[in-house]
Amino acid sequence: MSEQKIAIIAGAGPAGLTAAYELLKHTDVKPVVYEATDAIGGIAQTYNYKGNRIDIGGHRFFSKSERVMNWWFNIMPVQGKPAADTEETGHEIDYISEAVVSYLCPECSPNGETDCTIPAPDPETDDNVMLQRPRISRIYFKRNFFPYPIGITLGIAWRLGLINTTLIGFSYIWSQIFKKKDETYLDAFMINRFGMRLYKTFFEDYTAKVWGVPCSQIKADWGAQRIKGLSLRRAVVHAVKDILSSEFAKQQEERETSLITRFFYPKFGPGQMWETVTDQVRTCGGEVHMKHKVVAVKHAGNRVVSATIENIETGAIEEVACDYFFSTMPVKHLMRGLDPQPPASVLEVSEGLIYRDFLTVGLLLSKLNVQEKGLQSQTKVPDNWIYVQDRGVKVGRIQIFNNWSPYMVDDYKNNVWIGLEYFVDEGDELWVKPDEEMIEQGKAELKEIGFIDPADVKDACVLRMHKAYPAYFGTYDRLKEIEEYSLTIPNLFLVGRNGMHRYNNQDHSMLTAMTAVDNIVAGISDNQNIWEVNAERTYHEEHKKKG
Repeated sequence: MSEQKIAIIAGAGPAGLTAAYELLKHTDVKPVVYEATDAIGGIAQTYNYKGNRIDIGGHRFFSKSERVMNWWFNIMPVQGKPAADTEETGHEIDYISEAVVSYLCPECSPNGETDCTIPAPDPETDDNVMLQRPRISRIYFKRNFFPYPIGITLGIAWRLGLINTTLIGFSYIWSQIFKKKDETYLDAFMINRFGMRLYKTFFEDYTAKVWGVPCSQIKADWGAQRIKGLSLRRAVVHAVKDILSSEFAKQQEERETSLITRFFYPKFGPGQMWETVTDQVRTCGGEVHMKHKVVAVKHAGNRVVSATIENIETGAIEEVACDYFFSTMPVKHLMRGLDPQPPASVLEVSEGLIYRDFLTVGLLLSKLNVQEKGLQSQTKVPDNWIYVQDRGVKVGRIQIFNNWSPYMVDDYKNNVWIGLEYFVDEGDELWVKPDEEMIEQGKAELKEIGFIDPADVKDACVLRMHKAYPAYFGTYDRLKEIEEYSLTIPNLFLVGRNGMHRYNNQDHSMLTAMTAVDNIVAGISDNQNIWEVNAERTYHEEHKKKG
């Protein structure tokens, strides 16, 4: 009898855990996952602070991929009864009566059967449940709310000013007549879709706040992935259709991701999904090791043969043989750790890759104090997250976790739990600022923009996330060299956001892992199809045709 094959997986985020699950489901390969931190889920983890949960960056569970949607619902079935806040908020929910679940192995199943039909879970009594939530996301600018993505309606025109709105309209028409032919960089990409004036008003400064560099230095690939297919014209058309037809609002599969009106969400945040997957992987024969870091990857004869693992807590080093290696670790770290090293040109590219880091200030309040122009103070707002455009503050977005799921908040009826999101670079002024000072800065900034009264803050915390966003500048324009080099090692799979240095959504990260496992099952040695996973491919094809 031949020895069982081993797949080492670096990273316990969505891509790494999807790979582990798919290997157990479709192959005889044993997945062994090594995660350098003590948190499951990567950036899709859920941080628990005294029963108040933080979703780092916000994760809507929505995909145009039926495979991904079914995968999620198989792990966490959709709700069959109202959530704690459904009645008071008036949320419109499409309930199901029962769910068909395929468990990874009999040991995972409550009755020992891998395929069974179960009653749809009740969020009030069952924890393993996916909620359906309305998507409300707006821009907050000069104490006015604007829809996100931006569209022009009579109400918006009034807030912007009729003269300004007229100029925005003419600017958009001008941009359509005299399109910028070179869309290499993000500024041209956005101007062609929204016009110069709207770009200057809502995109230019905010995007620079996110990335720390001007749009003229960021490759348009980022825009192609985040807002592909979206434009001022399409946003207006969708807004009009929503008004005229309630059915259109439900047809999510027809929409750009930025335009969806509803999404699904685990009861206790995205980390709950990946913690559940981890439990199943461990129960069904896989391994997931926390605080273990891959520090070297040995390859010979165009194949990975082993990985060197460091126990973060003890410092112990171990070399583990493997038949396959899945990397969701930052490309820079993988290339540094390869033995023998890649060609000098490939190392040059990997060393020049840049990441943007992330900092969240969690504030627990008795109430909000939103001072929107022309209205009385609001103690609640319906948004999942809010984009802060004001130039005088550094906070970029505000998440309101009550509106993602009432179960994210300890005593949600008497508390409002929000996350102030800052886009930072590791080691910069905000990153190294002591937590107490960062909390005070967050409170002061929200008071300045008219969003809270600092006296209403009950508690607070600070959370930092390394390498949250792979940047589309630095040596990004040479990333193809790393892709081509990685394809020369057939049992090396670069998957996920950091694994590919690509700003993937969660579903695209999962699809890269699924595609890698599909290749193993099919005996395919050319992994080019992994790099073809992502909706922005359409943009590249259109861009080439125009060029």
